[in-house]
Amino acid sequence: MLTRRIIPCLDVKDGKVVKGVMFRNLKEVGHPPDLAKAYEEQGADEVAFLDISATQEGRQTMLRMVEETAEKLFIPLTVGGGIRNRNDVREALNAGADKVSINSAAVRSPELISVCAEDFGRQCVVVAIDAKRHGSSWRVYTHGGTRATDLDAVEWAKTVEELGAGEILLTSMDADGTKNGYDIDLTATVADEVSIPVIASGGCGSIEHIYEVFSQTKASAALAASIFHYGEHTVKEVKEYLRDQGVLVR
Repeated sequence: MLTRRIIPCLDVKDGKVVKGVMFRNLKEVGHPPDLAKAYEEQGADEVAFLDISATQEGRQTMLRMVEETAEKLFIPLTVGGGIRNRNDVREALNAGADKVSINSAAVRSPELISVCAEDFGRQCVVVAIDAKRHGSSWRVYTHGGTRATDLDAVEWAKTVEELGAGEILLTSMDADGTKNGYDIDLTATVADEVSIPVIASGGCGSIEHIYEVFSQTKASAALAASIFHYGEHTVKEVKEYLRDQGVLVR
């Protein structure tokens, strides 16, 4: 049986963790290293650090903040945002990241996925897919959800797996920040089409939503922000609830 992971997400802008709705109306909620350490102490399996404005602003990830966050953690840290090339991936790993998430750069240069998988190991390469529904399918967006592409999200997921991605971070732009639950249809469709782990992201507003995405899809992990940042639930509470429902967690 698949052991599911719980991953608190730190969306970082200007050195602060922020949270918005559908990638807009951002509010500050804390300091990255402090929040990351608190979530580890609660039992988080990993932490995701996403510099959400780096690509839009044409700059590199805030490596000093990554270093400060990584220094406090013993659990894996995934870093994304502003990763433009192989050298950026190396610098993020050197700063303490265990995995590096790429989105816009992967769309622009798909061969980057293969190069990084070969150089650093497939387990280090996470491809983030920001998807928004268009009719009966989903379209891939880049640059922090601001630019639409012609890529079909499901087909792109299959492509990145073939190119060497070790994991997919799948965010529903329609659900992001709404706290109405994960996009079960999107998550189930993508997870059924690939054999690498899929992290469900966007829309978590309750413990029940995490159970739903695990019970109704093959997602390997659930990314959540609001319920943790605003103190509605701890990671420990989430895991206890999931165990009571028969979900295998670490």
